[in-house]
Amino acid sequence: MRSATSTALRVVARNLELYDTGNVAGADEVFAPDVIDHNPAGDAASGIDGMRALIAAVRDGFTGTQHRILFQQELPGGWVVLHWRMTGTHTGDAFGFAASGNPVDINGTDIIRVVDGEITEIHHVEELLKLTQQISSGAQSA
Repeated sequence: MRSATSTALRVVARNLELYDTGNVAGADEVFAPDVIDHNPAGDAASGIDGMRALIAAVRDGFTGTQHRILFQQELPGGWVVLHWRMTGTHTGDAFGFAASGNPVDINGTDIIRVVDGEITEIHHVEELLKLTQQISSGAQSA
């Protein structure tokens, strides 16, 4: 009997789970050491260190973070398209903003390549303007 959920889909779901739990060490289970992030944050390190830093930034800046998968589709060549929603509360320094206590609610889309059970490439787009508006004023919600 075949599993309804492929390895690639499980790996990308586990990736989101790392941000919700703040499990930086879990990056070693999900990302290849030389993962290519095609959209790194400003001064983020390359490879797995950059992914660890991003997980830590979300962990340190937000509480109650929850990612929900809105859409996912596995494509040929190990690629997965993933559309997600993240909610939480901005309770720590994050992305240059001091803790505001404001709720956040943003969407993002990832295009991820999984090879041998590890993420080897990731393209990602998040609603960063919306996030910035939410954590800087709290009055900007859509």
